[in-house]
Amino acid sequence: MKTDYLMVNYHPKKDREIIATFYVESKLPLKAAASEIAAESSIGTWTKVTTLTPEIFKKLSAKVFYLNPRQKIVKIAYPLALFELGNLPQLLSSIGGNIFSMKIIKNLRLLDLEFPDKYINSYQGPKYGIKGIRNILGIEQRPIIGAIMKPKVGLNPKQYATLAESLWRGGVDVIKDDENLTDLSFNHFKDRVKQILKTQKKLAKELNQKKIYIFNVSAPFVEMLARANLVKKAGGRCVMIDIVSTGLDNVQSLRQKDLGLILHGHRAGHSLFTRNPKHGLTMLVLAKLARLAGVDQLHTGTVVGKMEGSANEVIAINKFLKSPFGKLKPVLPIASGGLHPGLVSKLIKILGKDLIINFGGGLHGHPDGSAEGAAACFAAVEATMKNIQLNKYSNNHLALKKALEHWK
Repeated sequence: MKTDYLMVNYHPKKDREIIATFYVESKLPLKAAASEIAAESSIGTWTKVTTLTPEIFKKLSAKVFYLNPRQKIVKIAYPLALFELGNLPQLLSSIGGNIFSMKIIKNLRLLDLEFPDKYINSYQGPKYGIKGIRNILGIEQRPIIGAIMKPKVGLNPKQYATLAESLWRGGVDVIKDDENLTDLSFNHFKDRVKQILKTQKKLAKELNQKKIYIFNVSAPFVEMLARANLVKKAGGRCVMIDIVSTGLDNVQSLRQKDLGLILHGHRAGHSLFTRNPKHGLTMLVLAKLARLAGVDQLHTGTVVGKMEGSANEVIAINKFLKSPFGKLKPVLPIASGGLHPGLVSKLIKILGKDLIINFGGGLHGHPDGSAEGAAACFAAVEATMKNIQLNKYSNNHLALKKALEHWK
């Protein structure tokens, strides 16, 4: 047992240490397991080595300063000197690396990470954040209404542009590619950008409203950068990145290119490691890393929709994204997955108005089609912001009325 790492009376130095909170299940007693985790994730190994001097140990060893055997919670403080500033892969290789493969550990879940400002501020973070996105769209008070193209794939660029026009006319503010639409044989990325931005520019002038299309650039980095540059050159304002499959380092690299594009963070695949309550890491940790990497907006859950995530969890994540975090700008949360107009009031009551509400099937599945689905979604948000019950408001808004009847 590596008892030297156990310092339960230690008071962490939050300005000089990164603090990790873990849930731990092990064949060893919690004290022993925690000490092994602290050693493996800092400067220790499986046996004593003569190269580890007392001076190095004193300076760089992690310290287990909190143990809760009943809840199986452990807190470990890591000296900031262990970490390269601005390097997310190195952070995860340390605190989220070999410790998850140790035979003595049955289950290990990284519940939270707390960073000193020096570490946080070594990252650029979001370029625009909540205020910047609202300024671009000219929407100050209400939630931003988003739509996801459906079906996920299958339509060609011209069909996408036609569909996008009907959604924007119906009141949608932003429209996004789905996560598995990139550059496909029946819908090439370049053609999609050309067709949709041509329509967007026409509508913006006609309606005197700012609209945004979010193009999915997820790909190996060289190609992702080329696609982002194409969007920028064509006059687009936003690109989407699947932050899990693409990798947070690539998100960070794209942010560092500073192309002037809003970065929309999609979390497809996060449940590979966030869903098991005993193992992996939490969505809160992923949200903190994504904010460091530089996303301006991030999918966090709906509470009332089809995706996993309790109200307490989603509220906590959204609260973090909007709260002070070093010098980094706040991130705009996105609610997406299984939403329809009838859920809007409840959603806003739980998550607030600083939110993108993304509608997919709950818009396109409207009995009168996608255009009326967009109108219903807009009316639902409008009613909620006016503090009018949806059923009452629907008496003068037929699209909303039919949506409420359809999704009872």
